[in-house]
Parts: sequence; structure tokens; C-alpha cells
Amino acid sequence: MSIRIQIYDVVKRGIDIFGAGTGLVVLSPVIGAVALVVRAKLGSPVLFKQDRPGRNGKIFTLYKFRSMLDVDETKNLVNDEDRLTSFGRVLRSTSVDELPSLLNVLRGDMSLVGPRPLLVSYLQRYTPEQSRRHEVRPGVTGLAQVRGRNAISWDEKFRFDVEYVDSCSFFLDVQIIVKTCFAVLRRQGITQADHVTTAKFGEENDA
Repeated sequence: MSIRIQIYDVVKRGIDIFGAGTGLVVLSPVIGAVALVVRAKLGSPVLFKQDRPGRNGKIFTLYKFRSMLDVDETKNLVNDEDRLTSFGRVLRSTSVDELPSLLNVLRGDMSLVGPRPLLVSYLQRYTPEQSRRHEVRPGVTGLAQVRGRNAISWDEKFRFDVEYVDSCSFFLDVQIIVKTCFAVLRRQGITQADHVTTAKFGEENDA
């Protein structure tokens, strides 16, 4: 990582603290209202928690709003397609389910902008080049999200992630945040063909 990017990393952490703190305060009515609706429609717990690898592969607990029903074989609720309700689809398509992740940003697990934190099980599948995505903090949004989100292949996502690692800057982060807002409003790239979101890493090569 270049000295320029190392210096920006310090500045970026300050921006993350300010942005996440402000977001949690300003959006607290929205967060509270969504929590109540999630509790009423999907039950408890309201938050989805899952271990994810962060910077340098360090594991942290990711927070999101729950968007799926519990697995229940008696009701044929086994696959993601069956468990994801229409309400859950709205949460995901509007990215409202990501709001609790601001807590992760405030804690330093994540950044506002960076490669998306993926499953721990993927760590052993990355090539050395793809693993470079963990040289920076994972983000709530990132370069891959504004260049196709779930509609692009894993190879493309990882290429964009590494591109971000090599070129991250204040101006690039601002561009990504602005483009993310437009992508959310247009609900672009929410799903991959034949999947409710996207195929797991490795599955697309097995199909």
C-alpha cells in the first residue's frame, strides 16, 4: 500500500466516524421504525448477525436488518427464495437493511466505502490477488456495487475490489457514495439471474 493511501486511511477513519455517527443520529427515526416493522413481519431477532472477515482477514460481527424468515422445514421454508418475503425484498432493494452496519463503521470494523465484507468460508477460495481486497476495511458500499452490484460476476467484483485498494482516495469515495445513491434509487443490480440476490462464490463455476 502506497504512502499516499496510508495517509488517506487516517483521514478516512475520521470521515467514517463523523459520517456513521451523523447517519445514526439523523436516521434514528427511520431505524427505529424499520426495527418495529421487521419485528412485526419477520419476528425476533430484528437484527441479522453474522461473522465476516474484515481488514487483514480479522473476523468481526456484521449487523444488518433481518430480511428473511427462519428456516422451517414444516412450512417448506428452506431455500433463500422461499424465506425472502416481499417485505424483505423491499428492504434489500432499497438497502435499508444495511443501516445497522453504520454501527460497524463507528466501531472500526468497516468503512463507509470499501470492498463488501463476504462470507468467512470464502477466505480459502481467493487467489492471492483476490485476497488483496482485505488490505483495507470492508465497506457499506464499494466500487463493485456501483459497477453492477449483484448483476456482475465474482471475477469482476474482485477485480473492482482490488482496483479500489490500489486507487482509493477522497474523491473516489465521494463518487462511489453519490453513484450508490443513484443506484439505490434506480434499484439497479439487486439480483443475479436465477437467484434472489447472487450465487455464492464458486457456485457460478459449478453451474
